[in-house]
Amino acid sequence: MKRQWDATELVEHFTLIPEEVALLENKSEENRLGFAVLLKFFQMEAKFPRTRQEVPKLVVAYIASLLGLSPRLYKQYEWEGRTFERHRAEIREFFGFREFTVLDGEELKAWLCEKVLTYERQQSHLESASYKRLRELKLEPPTPERLERLIRSAVTTTEKKFCTNILGQLSLFSLRKMDALLDTKDGFDDDESHFRQSVFNFLKSDPGRTSLQSIFKEISKLQCIRDLQLPLNLFDLVPPKIVNHYRRRASAETPRELRRHPVSIRYTLVAAFCWQRSQEITDSLVELLVQIIHGINARAERRVDKELLEEFKRVDNKPRLLFEIANASLEHPEELVKDVVFPVVSETMLKAVVKEYKSSSSQYTQRVYTVMRSSYLNHYRRMVPQLLETLEFCSNNDVHRPVISALSLLKRYRDSNQRYYALGEELIIDGVLKNDWKELIVEVDKDGQERINRVNYEICVLTALREKLRSKEIWVVGAKRYCNPESDLPQDFEIHRQDYYQALGQPIEAEAFI
Repeated sequence: MKRQWDATELVEHFTLIPEEVALLENKSEENRLGFAVLLKFFQMEAKFPRTRQEVPKLVVAYIASLLGLSPRLYKQYEWEGRTFERHRAEIREFFGFREFTVLDGEELKAWLCEKVLTYERQQSHLESASYKRLRELKLEPPTPERLERLIRSAVTTTEKKFCTNILGQLSLFSLRKMDALLDTKDGFDDDESHFRQSVFNFLKSDPGRTSLQSIFKEISKLQCIRDLQLPLNLFDLVPPKIVNHYRRRASAETPRELRRHPVSIRYTLVAAFCWQRSQEITDSLVELLVQIIHGINARAERRVDKELLEEFKRVDNKPRLLFEIANASLEHPEELVKDVVFPVVSETMLKAVVKEYKSSSSQYTQRVYTVMRSSYLNHYRRMVPQLLETLEFCSNNDVHRPVISALSLLKRYRDSNQRYYALGEELIIDGVLKNDWKELIVEVDKDGQERINRVNYEICVLTALREKLRSKEIWVVGAKRYCNPESDLPQDFEIHRQDYYQALGQPIEAEAFI
């Protein structure tokens, strides 16, 4: 692929310095032009063009103008033979480069395995890194075909070592469970769509629309993966990009195709898929929980707003009263309220309106809460025991631990049918309940004693949990998006800081980055 140059770049990069002009002495016109083109191309690309057409015509024309020659002479330059090889040798010597040897190939392969393939598997990035490395070592690159073979060999070596290491960490129990995931006997496999779906394909499926059924479906997926009993730290020290590379490969293949791989590659693909899928499903469960809690509240507010609007429309004289007050105020904007408004609407009536509004305002929260309670109790409450059993919530800040403690209380009562919490039970109020919600959780039992209603308290705790999850003040074990904020950086970042910066293509020095 030809590189495109504009006029500014031509002037900046293709000007001949005296040392370069000296190299052109005692050469025929066509050799001078051909040599100059090779020289400047090598200076820019750290390699020679493979064909005459690889050099843009604009570059040839510009260099010819610098030498006072016709660009047509470039076609007369011999692209092979002893003269051509001698010119290449002179240019390599001028820039301090040397030819690529077999030993250099082995060293490049070892460097790729140690420094690049640890963090990257994309072919284009590997090629770019290889050319950059050869330029630093002042080595003329091999042919693209040979470089591709070296990269492919390095990838194979690294993958074999990586997959063997992963396989060595897996127990025989985990291996058998993974075989069961890929087992399609009496199940769905490839194009035989009339059979039931395999477990592996079930794990690939999306959660679907936000609903209680979606939560139960995702919980069952997560339990399937946890049943594999993969080591907790299996991929902790592996860059996420590498894990994602193997996960994408596994996602794109059917169970039959996965079974055809060598043992170490097969189990590494499945393990990487299940590892990342576990994180995604955990995030999905948290997201569904957040959306459902928000949806319960939003739907309750919309319903109450609609009811209040209809009630307002049924009240007589309020629109007329508002009109008269507004009209009188506009006609006498600078006069006192008592001289303008009171003749239209008495002070007693205005006090009654204010009192009614304040009363309805406090009742608004109660009405919304009543609707929320009904929706939660009759439908969504079934999700709480499963979620508390499946997800582990944590916090790094003592300020937010009251919500964690409240969740532990909910978990202890998960199998209880009691309407109220037991007398003497320590309930977490501060840091969990909103100020105007405290009176909503208290009820008086038949003996006239104040008790804490479990359903009401659960709604308050889940509402507080949603807010803390969205700000990451509370995080979830095994999640990716909702993970521990302290784990956002790779665990070995400080040890391999330079390697990570190199993988990102960024300088490690702050001044250079700025």
